[in-house]
Amino acid sequence: MVTMGCMSLSASSVAAASSAWVWIPDNATVVETDEYTILRLPDYFDYQLSVIGFRPVGVIGEDGTLGALGEAVDRVLDRARSFGLAEVRWQFGLEDPKGLADELTARGATVAVLVDVLAIELTGGAPKLPPPTVDMSIRWATDFETSRDGAAVGVTGFGGALPPDDQIVQSAARDAAAVPAGEGGMLVAYVGGLPAGSGGVTLVDGVARLWGGVVVPSARGQGIYRAVLEARLGYAVTHGATMALVKGNVATSGPILQKAGFTVFGHEPIYSVPL
Repeated sequence: MVTMGCMSLSASSVAAASSAWVWIPDNATVVETDEYTILRLPDYFDYQLSVIGFRPVGVIGEDGTLGALGEAVDRVLDRARSFGLAEVRWQFGLEDPKGLADELTARGATVAVLVDVLAIELTGGAPKLPPPTVDMSIRWATDFETSRDGAAVGVTGFGGALPPDDQIVQSAARDAAAVPAGEGGMLVAYVGGLPAGSGGVTLVDGVARLWGGVVVPSARGQGIYRAVLEARLGYAVTHGATMALVKGNVATSGPILQKAGFTVFGHEPIYSVPL
């Protein structure tokens, strides 16, 4: 049984919080103009080029005219081609212009991942979730070994490769400072002494941004994702968050999050656009 707090979130507040959530990994190259933000990601990611922001100027009117929108899309893709890569991942946002999906599809784009934008009100406290069916422990990734374990779990779910050791050292040091300060970090779950799941939380302006939730394939179906989720939500409430926000894969974590009391406020496809 799931015990939930009151749901009083508005679609506009969730959309604004979702749009404000821009993740830029360490060591990424950032290309930013008034119209767009492009990231060249480190090679250990499962893809290397991403459009994470699109703010076309004077593009579309109340009548939905799309002429200038196509030109703005072409400017982004022309800049993306300068990196010499075969594709760019374009992250579609709830507040992106009407007609953008059609413009991307017309240029050969396909949906690589579809995520739900989910949120839950936390002013009434964190939901109480069913316990896992296996003995497990959870700890913060504030040292090298735990941070490396969490990164390894992420590779099993999201692809790519382990970051270099110096990057893991930096991540652990960052979390060692951020967790006690109430800013968040990554949690790693262990079963039988082996890393089995991980998930992160970052607190910004009263919003708990939940990210990277994943369980290794051999340990799924035992409530590990749910346990890591509950730990993150408890931390968020302790440190004053009033909303938890997550972008969950519709085929994997999305259904679990809904059972935990989250509400879907929209969908954000991530397109693969050939260059």
